[in-house]
Amino acid sequence: MNKRCVAVLGWQDKPTDAVEEYCQYLSGALAVHGLRLELIRMRWPEIGWSRALQDLRKETRDARNTWFLLQYTALAWSRRGFPLRVLSVIRALKKNGARCAVVFHDAGPYLGNRLVDKVRRTVQLHTMRKATRLADLTILTVPKERLLWVPKDLRSVTFIPVGANLPFPEEAWHLKNKNDNDMLTVAVFSITVSSGALGGEAVRRVAAAMHYASEKMGPLRLAVLGRNSEIGGKLLQGMLAGSQVEVVIHGLLGAEEVVRKLGASDVLLFASGPISSRRGSAIAGIACGLPVVACAGSETAPPITEAGVELLAEDSKNEYGPALVRVLSDDDYRASLRARSRQAQQQDFSWTAIAAQYAAALREAGED
Repeated sequence: MNKRCVAVLGWQDKPTDAVEEYCQYLSGALAVHGLRLELIRMRWPEIGWSRALQDLRKETRDARNTWFLLQYTALAWSRRGFPLRVLSVIRALKKNGARCAVVFHDAGPYLGNRLVDKVRRTVQLHTMRKATRLADLTILTVPKERLLWVPKDLRSVTFIPVGANLPFPEEAWHLKNKNDNDMLTVAVFSITVSSGALGGEAVRRVAAAMHYASEKMGPLRLAVLGRNSEIGGKLLQGMLAGSQVEVVIHGLLGAEEVVRKLGASDVLLFASGPISSRRGSAIAGIACGLPVVACAGSETAPPITEAGVELLAEDSKNEYGPALVRVLSDDDYRASLRARSRQAQQQDFSWTAIAAQYAAALREAGED
């Protein structure tokens, strides 16, 4: 008989909710370990916090010894990123005898220099630290050593990287080779787009990198897919007009089609900030066996660094182009990066590996 666990989600992100998808894939993988993961969503944006907490208490009335996995992002529990009420959720769960783990998809507080940013950051830090004290288990998606806010004396804490929200990404490893005369393809998956000039730093980095690489290597294809791809892709088409880069905009695709598009690419360019073990769009490239070009940051650590990543120094704004050329111009080097990504997927980022870590962590915390 499967042991019941429940993933608790807050405000639903649109148009896609990566945390909900994460829980769905995790649910399938945990079944092998005798754990039945259900999903519930607290509808506080629709019915208010008082009613949402009442409903939660009813659902957990007979939940003694059941594990509840609360999924934390600041915006899931507050429209403006002040998530203090998530502490009430943890208390409500534990009051009825349930076991509570907090899964930190946000690895740290939000940045910003305005007064409201500083106040929000203070509230988030307080909330995150208090949540670790209230919970029976803390699950981090970035190694503890990389997070300054985590209490040093915290017990029952484990690091589990996120996986790619894709079904059987390993199928991309076995796609047929492209024709010899086909253009090399650089994939950009779920690019960050801002309302600032030219769509933000990520869009500018991609455009500059593709300009540089095409000048060195000749015609290239840029495949833009996933979240923000239609907006970002159109910006990139304008910025790369007249160059030797063909920009193909795929938009939001089904997960199976994402695997096919990534599998047909030669490298993933990740320019939406530093890479880390919580950046699912970068891990999607690794899961599909691609080399990944990305820069390092404060959260960058194994197992990401052991995958097939052409890793740039932190804030290497002008080095994405040369890195692309290094990967695309050397078939043997590109093959070695592919092999490293495949190995990392099998050992660390597959849902099989992630579920095994969850099962072990829940079992160990339950014995305390």
